[in-house]
Amino acid sequence: MTTPRTDAPPPGVRIPKRRGVELSLLVCAVLISVSGYAAVGLARSGAVPPDAARYGAGLGLLALVAHLAVRFRAPYADPLLLPIAVLLNGLGLVLIYRLDLETPNDQAAATQLVWSTLGVALFIVVVLLLRDHRTLQGYAYVSVAAALALMILPIFFPAVNGAKIWIRIGGLSFQPGEFAKILLAVFFAAYLAANRNALAYTGRRIWKFQFPTGRVLGPIVAIWLLSVGVLVLERDLGTSLLFFGLFVIMLYVATGRTGWIAVGLVLASAGAFLVGSLEPHVHSRVEDWLDPFASIRAGEGPGQLAQSLFAFAAGGMLGTGLGLGHSVLIGFAVKSDFILATAGEELGLVGLTALFLLYALLVARGYRAGLSLRDPFGRLLAIGLASIVALQVFVIAGGVMGLIPLTGMAMPFLAQGGSSVVTNWVIVALLIRVSDSARAPQPDSADTGTLAPVREDTPFREGAS
Repeated sequence: MTTPRTDAPPPGVRIPKRRGVELSLLVCAVLISVSGYAAVGLARSGAVPPDAARYGAGLGLLALVAHLAVRFRAPYADPLLLPIAVLLNGLGLVLIYRLDLETPNDQAAATQLVWSTLGVALFIVVVLLLRDHRTLQGYAYVSVAAALALMILPIFFPAVNGAKIWIRIGGLSFQPGEFAKILLAVFFAAYLAANRNALAYTGRRIWKFQFPTGRVLGPIVAIWLLSVGVLVLERDLGTSLLFFGLFVIMLYVATGRTGWIAVGLVLASAGAFLVGSLEPHVHSRVEDWLDPFASIRAGEGPGQLAQSLFAFAAGGMLGTGLGLGHSVLIGFAVKSDFILATAGEELGLVGLTALFLLYALLVARGYRAGLSLRDPFGRLLAIGLASIVALQVFVIAGGVMGLIPLTGMAMPFLAQGGSSVVTNWVIVALLIRVSDSARAPQPDSADTGTLAPVREDTPFREGAS
């Protein structure tokens, strides 16, 4: 596939690194987060929290170290990616701290800060050690083997809240499926890049659709079915939906055939109907989605979804103010699945829209980096990683707002969840690396700091990886 570069400047134009812009935006991101932290303290106790300066210094130090890693190892990277991640992570810590004040026996902000630090550390490791994203292409089958192993492992551990997606060892717990989604994106990108011509131009034509041969499409469909089957057994249907959407999007990008989108929607609808009808845990969520106020009429009080809708309604346009809402009434999932309801109640529609715009900008910059690349693997990898964020936000926001049934996933960066925040930092690190490759001058013009003229795609060896 020879997609032309969409945002490449004409030959001879000097490419600005924009590291100063990134540093300025990082300062703004830290100041906004610290202001939110102080606002919670003022609203709850009339005084700024005594550790506000320490919180700001810690978040600022993490942002500065990450910025230095990008400055020295990926100087041409997109200057918006890192500040958006820092701002979302900082606001997430503020919201979790605010909810901690209502739940003295369940303090999560300190733990989330530790996981955030680990995530930034992994971000730096990826940026420093991964000099060329195409290196990952050689580990495609290692990635898919590791992804399947990570997804199978939770089956041998007890279920938590009806789902077997957690591994608990001592006091430590994490979700292996969070790491598996990145590994599957690497495999899908490598396999589809190597076989994109066979997928697009060979096979049998049925009515208006041309289906690839089983020899080409079979292995990747088998991997996808196996991963989704495991997740269904574990009742982790949110991640199943995420993997299915990721598979369809990357297949569409690799082949350029819109028919795959239609096929994907039909299969997703059929699968959702069957699982929602036959699986009791999912069936109860579908019933709650269809009638969220049924428990109120039955005299049992509002359920989580009804409380979430009440929180959004109470927030109105401008919100009640940080620390002044009552969304903690939602229950045990308020810091994870339903943290968006807290944002909606206390920041209002305006604040909620700002959060969605941050996610949209993060996804758009990931797509832009991918479309600017010439190598098919990097293009598919960037679009796949950005799509993970987009799908996850849609699935969670749709569930919390009553658009689709609840799935039990964590809002990227915002919600409580160590595995989630760590893997999201790794996704941002990979997007940083890809965007640096997309914007950096070509080797033959690196000494002048200008972009070389656009050349044809690098010949790609079929079946590589």
